[in-house]
Amino acid sequence: MKSVGADSNTTGCALRATLLVALLACLPACGKREEKPPEPRLVNVVKVDPATGTSEVAYSGDVRARYETNLGFRVPGKIVARNVEVGTVVNAGDVLARLDPEDQKLNAQSAQSQMAAAKSEFDQLKADLERYTDLYKKEFISKAEYDRHLSNFNVAEARLAQAKAQLSVTQNQTGYTSLTADHAGVVTAIQAEVGQVVAAGQTVVKVARTGEKEVVISIPENRLSELGASKDIAITLWAEPDSKYRGKVREVSPSADPVTRTYAAKITVLNADAAMKLGMTANVYLKGVQREAAAMLPATALFQDGGKAAVWVVDAASQTVKLVPVGVGEYMEDKVAVTSGLKKGDIVVRAGVHKLFDGEKVRMAEPATAPPAREAAK
Repeated sequence: MKSVGADSNTTGCALRATLLVALLACLPACGKREEKPPEPRLVNVVKVDPATGTSEVAYSGDVRARYETNLGFRVPGKIVARNVEVGTVVNAGDVLARLDPEDQKLNAQSAQSQMAAAKSEFDQLKADLERYTDLYKKEFISKAEYDRHLSNFNVAEARLAQAKAQLSVTQNQTGYTSLTADHAGVVTAIQAEVGQVVAAGQTVVKVARTGEKEVVISIPENRLSELGASKDIAITLWAEPDSKYRGKVREVSPSADPVTRTYAAKITVLNADAAMKLGMTANVYLKGVQREAAAMLPATALFQDGGKAAVWVVDAASQTVKLVPVGVGEYMEDKVAVTSGLKKGDIVVRAGVHKLFDGEKVRMAEPATAPPAREAAK
């Protein structure tokens, strides 16, 4: 006969075991939460708007004189006076500097003495020749004796001419101890000081003529053709923005600068006035230049794919990005001209391009419109 207490204990244990199993089964279900998918990456984009037609291209340069002369003494010596400073306005004939004239004066005195000696010898031999000529006519001397005196006279005459020429040279050299301005202008540089010994021809002063002026600019090699294509050249000054000047291409360097790899172009200012001073900063505008279809994109939009330029284009329908190879033209400050690979209305990622991958889903910020090339070139 079974005990009632024993059955009751067995039933309680079974019930507790069942409840424990049910509790353990519920724990994983209670701790599990629903995971949300990550939001697509937010990208900053720009809308492409290429354009063609004429444009206005600007270059920065500085105002220089059409003619700038390096002046130096024609004889060596020690500088004893300098009468000008940088910026001094001079007229033709003004004395700019002087050398110690003592050596040149001594040379002139020596040449003068040599000429006096040659003149005395010439006079003596001339009188002798006249006497021997009379004796020869009377046949008191031979023909050989007469020819000898005639030869001596010819030598003395040549020596006298040589002495006169040498005296003229030394007298000129005495005058060369004063450095004078050949034309009116302004002193732009001084390369020697009082007390310095200079060689003949060494530059002492630079003088620029104030008449004709020009602006010197640097042209990249891929833009040289625009100089000839420009129908009009306008010039403005940074210090006088309201003043307008007309320009004309005078000279283009045949070789590139070894450092900047650009070509120097000299633009003559056709209507220069007193307000345009040497050294001023000027802007040169080449108007009417025909440009190819291009859109200016931020330089940060470019991505290197296998050594070639590419950009990330956003598909507006699927909101995904695709890498598109592009052709690159000129660079302007922080922008680059894209000449091929894109069409009007394409949406290009402008920043963070190295964090994207092909086919990635993105969210777009409000797109801006890329300026056409003709606006960016101004």
